[in-house]
Amino acid sequence: MTPSAPSAPRSSPLALTVLALLHYKPLHPYGIQRLVKDWGKEQVVNVRQRASLYRTIERLNGDGLIAVHGTGRDQQYPERTVYEVTDAGRETTRTWLEEMLSAPKREFPEFPAALSNLLLLMPEEVTDVLERRVGALAVKLDGLEAALTAETERGLPRVTRLETEYLRAVTAAELEWVRAVAEDLRAGRLSWSKEQLDALATGPVQE
Repeated sequence: MTPSAPSAPRSSPLALTVLALLHYKPLHPYGIQRLVKDWGKEQVVNVRQRASLYRTIERLNGDGLIAVHGTGRDQQYPERTVYEVTDAGRETTRTWLEEMLSAPKREFPEFPAALSNLLLLMPEEVTDVLERRVGALAVKLDGLEAALTAETERGLPRVTRLETEYLRAVTAAELEWVRAVAEDLRAGRLSWSKEQLDALATGPVQE
């Protein structure tokens, strides 16, 4: 029986970021986590749960994309394993980057899923929760604007803040849309009733 070919390493935003940071210099996991925060990349990758970072590092090491460089120690912390990117890791990083940049991935974020089920709420309830979202989005947009301003004032080249530009554009577009829907709800241009929902629920199922 012919053995099956090994599966390709599985990409993820966190795995890509770990590989990218190790292109600059060997790092231990805490150093990776600190750089993610210092460079503002926590906007696009989640390193709040350190366990997920360690699992990602273990997986990358097992796939041969990173390797142990040595151990590091300082006066404040115990001995730490330092990792470096391998040649296979450098090649995989380029492949993942090209795939992620060129092909939109089908994702399943929470907000569209909630929208698809909002008929379980009445219009006045949806108006309230969407107005709260408007407030949260406005705060988020202000934060992104401030981050962009700070990065520009620091003299950083535009390429280093493209992810912030993208998040600002997406957040601004969502804010505009949610505001419009909330206004339609308040004005009665968008509405439904329990009777309509009951009719939909008991209507004939299309084959």
